[in-house]
Amino acid sequence: QVQLVESGGGLVQPGGSLRLSCAASGSIFSINAMAWYRQAPGKQRELVATITSGGSTNYADPVKGRFTISRDNAKNTVYLQMNSLKFEDAAVYYCNAGIRRRSWVAEANYWGQGTQVTVSS
Repeated sequence: QVQLVESGGGLVQPGGSLRLSCAASGSIFSINAMAWYRQAPGKQRELVATITSGGSTNYADPVKGRFTISRDNAKNTVYLQMNSLKFEDAAVYYCNAGIRRRSWVAEANYWGQGTQVTVSS
């Protein structure tokens, strides 16, 4: 069994910062790409940022220059550093990862349970 557990969400004022973490645990052979998504009330889930196993990153336009995704492969953990937060960044943030549980098992997509980010003055 594989689990992704997010942490680091909370309440922050506009212009503030938060750092989200997502740790993968369980029966893991390898982790390919990891990503952060977010979903605001009444909106569809949207991609925020991705990072490959080699460290290449990609960002959605609304967060470019403000958010930084990184990963620690030794810890099976992905991070999202969020700076200069805006009201419109408020959402539930979800971690996503492509994980192979065994060398002979195809990669599967896993999701965390989500962590709430609230931006309010």
